[in-house]
Amino acid sequence: MPSSERPGANLESVVQFLDGILTVRTFPDYSGAENGLQVEGPPCISRVAAAVDASLTAIEGAAAQNADLLVVHHGLYWDGLRPLTGRSFRRVASLIRANIALYSAHLPLDAHPELGNAAGLIRALRLEPVGPFGRFEGVHVGFQTRVSEPRDGLRRRVEVAVGGPVRLVGGGPERSERVGVVTGGGGSTVREAAELGLDTLITGEGPYHCDVDAGELGVNVLYAGHYETETFGVKAVAARLEREFGVESVFLDCPPGR
Repeated sequence: MPSSERPGANLESVVQFLDGILTVRTFPDYSGAENGLQVEGPPCISRVAAAVDASLTAIEGAAAQNADLLVVHHGLYWDGLRPLTGRSFRRVASLIRANIALYSAHLPLDAHPELGNAAGLIRALRLEPVGPFGRFEGVHVGFQTRVSEPRDGLRRRVEVAVGGPVRLVGGGPERSERVGVVTGGGGSTVREAAELGLDTLITGEGPYHCDVDAGELGVNVLYAGHYETETFGVKAVAARLEREFGVESVFLDCPPGR
């Protein structure tokens, strides 16, 4: 059904709702994040697509799904001020041709206690957040949780939650009990985990030195994939927009390089 024939919601109202619930205007982030509405679209939206990245694959997928709004975790502007050429042009041109608005939420979505990536991963593990974790410029982008099981059992549980392999760096005790969760590229929080007395860190990926740090600091690290740990937030946002505004939604599974 064309979007003009479906019941819809005012785009400005949807953007204001997301800006407010995710606190994108006040939450600190990297300079290239540009949280909020990145590309304007139709004034009325009926179908929302959600994806981790504003890749050309995701944008074309949103167009194929007749979406009016694409909500992503990683937006367009990570390279800073650059000419609108090459792949940057192709992405923006595809959005404009298909009349699709683009909304991005990076660290505000990692950190959100209800809609966030870390909270979603913890819920997928059938656990509960018990405190903040993962400091960034005075705020926290992850959570602590509690579990009592062998670290390899926890690894298998994380594999089920993310639907893929998880690499264990066994720097800590054989049994996991106090766990920190920061999705995406949170390997550098291993030092904070040690300072807080946590024995295990669950994250997406990290630089090599974090593996060395884990062994020397006595912390287990479970690497579950940057993409795989960051699907939870955009799915939750799309579901929330369905409930709040009565729009349809679809998740576009577009892992990089696959």
